[in-house]
Amino acid sequence: MPELPEVEVVRRGLARWVSGRTVAAAEVLHPRAVRRQAAGGADFAARLGGVTLGEARRRGKYLWLPFADGTFGLLGHLGMSGQLLVQDPATPDETHLRVRLRFTDGGRELRFVDQRTFGHLAVEELDADGLPHSLAHIARDPLDPRFDDAGFLTALRAKRTTVKRALLDQSLISGVGNIYADEALWRSKLHYDRPTDTLTRPLGQLLLANAREVMTAALAVGGTSFDSLYVNVNGESGYFSRSLDAYGREGEPCYRCGTPIRRAAWMNRSSYFCPRCQRVPRQRAA
Repeated sequence: MPELPEVEVVRRGLARWVSGRTVAAAEVLHPRAVRRQAAGGADFAARLGGVTLGEARRRGKYLWLPFADGTFGLLGHLGMSGQLLVQDPATPDETHLRVRLRFTDGGRELRFVDQRTFGHLAVEELDADGLPHSLAHIARDPLDPRFDDAGFLTALRAKRTTVKRALLDQSLISGVGNIYADEALWRSKLHYDRPTDTLTRPLGQLLLANAREVMTAALAVGGTSFDSLYVNVNGESGYFSRSLDAYGREGEPCYRCGTPIRRAAWMNRSSYFCPRCQRVPRQRAA
């Protein structure tokens, strides 16, 4: 699933190619793509017709384009395989095209392509701060200038959970998914199952700094692509997969100590870690 760097790359593409344009017509080709629209696809299309879209915004893994009047916005989540592509109208339709937006200027159209149909689009009302109401519970992400470091560290240590679970808790810190959690933990030499209440403030600060560092580095090269499902608005892949230290490297030597990286089943996912650098917590080992 695309995480913060990948979604931010898409947001920047939308800001360049879509923001400021007026929708001529919206076409829903698969009802599941707009399943969050309570009144259905016809209502979704009707609400978008004639609307001018504002500056693309993001909160964690969610994207939205506010309407010019500031009361509603086009909200999107890419899910596992969603793509927001800016295409010339003459380009043949993609196999898994779900929604199309045409614009009054006759230029490139916006297409929502989603093979697995876990992603979605919806027109949603915005609050006084311009945030979709459904995102009120989503925390700011570590690249947000208004992210509260001190508040996060206090909440992290107060959580009765383990450190990777906390990193994936979008109500605590948003945008971090499985890949960048494993990368930040490897850089911090922390095991994914370490209880959060055992983290000192310096360790928490180190973890937060490493999460920022790895996601900033990924953002600089367009994010992480393992296949053709994640691409930017121009259909291009990201290249951070070449720079991963832990994720996806099972059996390969740790770049610090040479110990083979291990993969463990974790919450219907996988966790990649170095068994020497990232020691299993004592209480878990016992």
